[in-house]
Amino acid sequence: MNSRKSRYVAVLGWLLMSAFLSTHVRAQGAAALAGDFAGNLGQLSLKLHLHAAPDGTLSGTIDSPKQGAMGLVCSEFKLEGTQLSFQVPSVRGSWKGSIEDGGATLAGTWTQVNSKPLKFVRDTFVPAAKPSPVDGFWLGTLHADTQSLRIQITVKSDQSGHEFCTVDSLDQEAFGLQCANVVHSGADFSFEVPSVKASWAGKLAADGQSLSGHWTQRRSLPLDFARQKEAQAAPPIPPATYDPAIAPVEVSEMQAVLTRDLARALKSGMLAPGSSTGVSVGVLRGGVRRVFSYGTAKPDSIFEIGSVTKTFTGLVLAQMIEQGKVKLETPVRELLPPGTVAKAEDHEITLLDLVTQHSGLARMPDNFAPADPNNPYADYHAAELYQFIKQHGLVKPADATFLYSNLGFGLLGQALSNRAAMPYPQLLKEQITVPLGLKDTVVTLTPQQQSRFIPGHNAQHEQVHEWNLDALGGAGAIRSTADDLLTYLQANLHPESVNTSASANARTLPKAIALSHEVRNTALPGMHIAFAWLREDAKGTYWHNGGTGGYSSFVFFNPQFDFAAVVLVNETLGRTGSFADRIGQHLAQRFAGKPALTLE
Repeated sequence: MNSRKSRYVAVLGWLLMSAFLSTHVRAQGAAALAGDFAGNLGQLSLKLHLHAAPDGTLSGTIDSPKQGAMGLVCSEFKLEGTQLSFQVPSVRGSWKGSIEDGGATLAGTWTQVNSKPLKFVRDTFVPAAKPSPVDGFWLGTLHADTQSLRIQITVKSDQSGHEFCTVDSLDQEAFGLQCANVVHSGADFSFEVPSVKASWAGKLAADGQSLSGHWTQRRSLPLDFARQKEAQAAPPIPPATYDPAIAPVEVSEMQAVLTRDLARALKSGMLAPGSSTGVSVGVLRGGVRRVFSYGTAKPDSIFEIGSVTKTFTGLVLAQMIEQGKVKLETPVRELLPPGTVAKAEDHEITLLDLVTQHSGLARMPDNFAPADPNNPYADYHAAELYQFIKQHGLVKPADATFLYSNLGFGLLGQALSNRAAMPYPQLLKEQITVPLGLKDTVVTLTPQQQSRFIPGHNAQHEQVHEWNLDALGGAGAIRSTADDLLTYLQANLHPESVNTSASANARTLPKAIALSHEVRNTALPGMHIAFAWLREDAKGTYWHNGGTGGYSSFVFFNPQFDFAAVVLVNETLGRTGSFADRIGQHLAQRFAGKPALTLE
């Protein structure tokens, strides 16, 4: 709504008309942009979906199918004449450019620390002259156990009669999931959703106003849809704001500063009294450290750390290299049971490829079909992993580029466990946690640790089941505390400080840590990758984040300026990204004396 128009309507008719005309022109410009666009960022194929509200407000999402990232929400749209810009908060990216060829091309620049050209070209989809009976917007509610999820589908047909659709899970804030094998014949209608290994099949009612059928995702559940006049769009994300810069904050002052900066969140936001959210924070600089907490967390609360696990798996690899047990160029095939997969004639995937996310392996294996969606990794064992490898092979694609793969790191953890002849949890203990004295960094909790394991929550603040990983444990199985992770970061900042007499494996740890920091390949724009660690080239900061069904995490360290921090949150990522990431960015900015991302 144009609030300016309503405010001045009784003041001056000319201002009212000016506001109306401005809104009308803006709405026309936005409406002309609505639709789907495709672009390429290096080896990544991207899809941009733009929507325009009647008042000219733009919204949209981006898909990166090769990375398994669908429906990343865009925000902070600015449309001025032929200039367009928007943000993608969940990946800390932005796009800015110009509208060309009458809206057929968006030529501009993608920025994620550094900038790269990124041009979007309008999808050439030509709609049918007469919509099919199933074309349109449909909304239904899926009842699964104690959860109720609103599911929205958008169906359209082209001039040749082929049907297309996308699926939105409104309550999970997942938008734009692409359909496949969309079939409409008579009253029968069906489609698949490959990204979540689901499908729907049913019938169109005689009046054309409802669809009745079943949603299948490991099990079959009733799911009926009612026709809607328009789609429900994702609510707009407020634009990012920044708190003013202050002098670089010392560790001893960081808790007071962060408490002040979190005032709104503590009063009426995520950390308000009565909320379920808990945050543990650890900060370190110049050997001075502090650990503190907010909300339902305590300083010694244990969290799932998700993909921060990958940095531990990378360090295990570095340890085993220093101990002469493997080499970076070792083909992973050699660490699997004999006969798992034949030697490839072309380039084979090596341990280096896996630890730098350049193996070409998909984000997840295609035989991943959890029996319990609430604990999805628990029943994916070595047998399933080897079955996938046997069918897929271990040939490294010639054009392999950075592609974030849980499968790849799960395979790396399993392969190293095979070489060491011990399960991943024991390998982690012997190579890292015992040498560093990390008593609460584990895969399986003791009863005493279980009492400190803070319950996890989804993006809707509902308590969820913990995740237990088996064959893919190297990708995300670890639980830990802020204090333990701070000790881990201290060792990364100062490998020379490691007590090499702590255990037999401690002697190689300083060299292994240094090895794990050596950048080996490109990653995201403006970043390189070492052994799992991502390094921001401009700042020299190493970082990694993580997320499971009920938790999120963010850790970073900067050797040049000798600071580090860890943030653990008992809530998963939401539509605007990760609260742990935002607090982590805020801490880094406070350390550096820069304007700091506002924490709502």
